[in-house]
Amino acid sequence: MKNNKITQLLTCFTLSMSVVSAYGAVSAADAQALNSTLTPLGAVRAGNADGSIPAWTGGYSTVPAGYQQGHRAYDPFAQDKPLYTITAANLAKYQDKLSAGVIQLFKDNPQTFRIDVFPTRRTASAPQWVYDNTLKNATHALLEGDGLIVKGAYGGVPFPLPKSGIEVQWNHQLLWRGDTTKGKYKVWTTTADGQRVLATAAEDNAQYPYYYKDGSVETAGPNFMMAIQLTYAPAFRAGEALMVHNVTDYVQGRTLWQYLSGQRRVRRAPSINFDTPNSVASGVNFVDENYGGTGSPERFDWKLIGKKEMIIPYNNNQLLANADEKVMGQRHVNPDYMRWELHRVWEVEATLKAGKRHAVPKRTYYYDEDNWGNAMIDGWDAEGTLWRTSLSTPFVAPDIPATVNYCTGFFHDHRTKAWMYNCAMGDAGNEQYAITERRRESFFSPESLTKMSAR
Repeated sequence: MKNNKITQLLTCFTLSMSVVSAYGAVSAADAQALNSTLTPLGAVRAGNADGSIPAWTGGYSTVPAGYQQGHRAYDPFAQDKPLYTITAANLAKYQDKLSAGVIQLFKDNPQTFRIDVFPTRRTASAPQWVYDNTLKNATHALLEGDGLIVKGAYGGVPFPLPKSGIEVQWNHQLLWRGDTTKGKYKVWTTTADGQRVLATAAEDNAQYPYYYKDGSVETAGPNFMMAIQLTYAPAFRAGEALMVHNVTDYVQGRTLWQYLSGQRRVRRAPSINFDTPNSVASGVNFVDENYGGTGSPERFDWKLIGKKEMIIPYNNNQLLANADEKVMGQRHVNPDYMRWELHRVWEVEATLKAGKRHAVPKRTYYYDEDNWGNAMIDGWDAEGTLWRTSLSTPFVAPDIPATVNYCTGFFHDHRTKAWMYNCAMGDAGNEQYAITERRRESFFSPESLTKMSAR
């Protein structure tokens, strides 16, 4: 009963505050909850009433002997057995804890789709300096420009006690996943009849200036993320490249560049945004469906619904321990390799603003309370029909430490039955999301991109 009351009080506080002010920092007294009833990143520290969600006790940061930090296949919970299994036959018993998109996957694939629910492991963690910055952000971070500009935040969760849906979305975009990374991944698409196609194989280089340990609010520039994708397969796309600078000021706008080997030059690519078909995935999903929802939030109104318990993909290192095609079924991921857990999530509803256009006018987002990563997105068309579902598959990385919510996951088009395995890393061996030395920021320039692409 005590745990339920804590959750209810925190949810009521969040929702009531949203009436008072659209965006803004909390008081120093309220922020102290991050040292008591809440985790340092803003989740409820206690478990739930029946113990199916345990208390957070610091996350998982145990680095075993011989650990290869670029090989994310290490699974600290490999000995866990499922607590129960959800199938089409017993779906009714559990559907209040499943998203509409996941329920649709059962309806579309009643004989093959299942969910194995494992013990909940609250592995999310971060360095102490990220916790310290999050506490500072709680009393200083503000949103301006109709929620498109973050001010007064650095090096931690900007809004650990969110008062609006758009603050939760910013927490997701600015989540902790390391400083500088490098890795390889593949993007696989599968048609309704089960034909599998390699859409992209690429090297990814990313850097997060927002999380430079030696930085500060005063020294921070506009870019919170800089990334370069260098494509090396399939053969007809080898040599292509994309570069993005994501920003904390979407009024000014993020910047994208593209290198096409046939043109042999780097050009700005402002059209690669919002509901533009994602060329990296052969157009199966939209650009703003990557990374659990990315890019400017400007076209939507973001309504904070509240917090609830849901069964979501979590601690999915087992996916990375097996070859990509081994974990892919005909119509969905092979359930043998997918781990689901019960967690508390923030639910946010995004609806299209008047006068704006987007192919998906309504979406529901579910964000893990522990690391702020988006767990699932369901999207509806203009007729109100469920159309699209994205599933993120975070993995444990104790050396960072973090439960990393990257672009790894699955996308399903409920109309066409096409689906995608995004940022698959099972074939990457020791090049799975490795932490590397920080690069000069000139590395992420059009000139540098030209040189890399011309090699």
